[in-house]
Amino acid sequence: MTGLRLTWVQPEDLLGHELRQAVQDGREPSAIARRWTAAGGPAAPERAGASSQPVSPYLRLLAEDLLDELADLPSRLSDREPTDLAAIRSLCPHWPARPAPPSPAPLPEALEAAWLGRAAGCLLGKPVEKLPLEGIRRLARATGNWPLNSWFTARGVPSDLAAAYPWNRRSAARSLAENIDGMPEDDDLNYPLLNLLLLRRHGPGFTTGDVARVWLDELPAGRTFTAERVAYRNLLSGIEPPRTARHRNPFREWIGALIRADVHGWTNPGAPAAAAEQAHRDATLTHTANGVYAAMFTAAVVAEAATGAHDVHHCLRTGLAVVPVGSRLARAVRHAVELAGQHEDFDTVVDALHTAHAGHHWVHAVPNTALIAAALTHADGDFTGSVCRAVSGGWDTDSNGATAGSVAGLLAGSPAALPERWTLPLKNRLATSVADFDGIGFDALAQLTLREVRHP
Repeated sequence: MTGLRLTWVQPEDLLGHELRQAVQDGREPSAIARRWTAAGGPAAPERAGASSQPVSPYLRLLAEDLLDELADLPSRLSDREPTDLAAIRSLCPHWPARPAPPSPAPLPEALEAAWLGRAAGCLLGKPVEKLPLEGIRRLARATGNWPLNSWFTARGVPSDLAAAYPWNRRSAARSLAENIDGMPEDDDLNYPLLNLLLLRRHGPGFTTGDVARVWLDELPAGRTFTAERVAYRNLLSGIEPPRTARHRNPFREWIGALIRADVHGWTNPGAPAAAAEQAHRDATLTHTANGVYAAMFTAAVVAEAATGAHDVHHCLRTGLAVVPVGSRLARAVRHAVELAGQHEDFDTVVDALHTAHAGHHWVHAVPNTALIAAALTHADGDFTGSVCRAVSGGWDTDSNGATAGSVAGLLAGSPAALPERWTLPLKNRLATSVADFDGIGFDALAQLTLREVRHP
């Protein structure tokens, strides 16, 4: 086959991302960067998963060697940002205690609202994924939908604006207001389905190896992206966890583990530590440090929300309790929550976050987790406000909308509490390539989730 440029695995593209990752996680890559530049090596693609043209065989071999050298560089941040669970806990002075007595299981209506919220938030963000912040704002304003309050539409968008900021080509045919017909497939929904299978087959005591086996059995490789695609490739090369998260994997602090975390929270109501520990075992297949913390934070937030007894602000504080206090992710979330409390105009919050995190890739976990926390805080947990703020803030729009929607839907407590403009177009139908779930309803998913709720 000619012209195939598989995304997220080409060594020459990985190297540019790994050089940036090394700077952010406390390694010193400047000497390696100079060697790559002197040899004529290209920078990483800014928004795409692969560069448009292949490099010479020499540059590809050099990229592979330099990736391995970068992986061996020591990090000055390793003590304050560990990946080992015991070390993480030692840096969390307010690690949550196990509940006594345990919290009751969430109502099925609340779980259905969480699934619906995750789907609606994801779908809202799909057509503008990869667009710059200015493009998102201009497209919404052109149709009178700013501040964002409903689905994006192409109706009424001037042709020159549509050409300057094209909708996501893979998503637009199924995610604009005029063409939504059920929930289309997305990795933000595939991973919760896989985690239902994981818990069904292995229970809450699953290992990271169990996660890998479920993926190899049930997840098509073409449905993986960034860190998940690299880890999948590593598994097929005979590399075992947790090395799968580190070997030639510059995406190990990106958002992929975060989007897998909700089921761990939904099934551990009122037990944020247990949810975070499950999320850690899941995340370390593909991620390290802040990429893992983002998943743990999300799982703990969702676990507290699943009790139905706390507001969003308490839930976010609980999420921070499982993140090392000196980590980049904890600092970013605290800053985002502070900004959200200071400014009435959410655009001001978003602009400040984009300035603070200008050096990060748009899929990195640190800025995206901060934006989710800011959106939930600023909207006070309101569903429409939360998903619209999360998506309107840019970066990984569908993933941020999905997580904000899951939390806000869970807090809303039932599908009836969600505005019908978000739920009716979903038609209680989810498309997926995972196992036998294709076409399943969100009410059925709530019942399947309820079966896996942990009963201490």
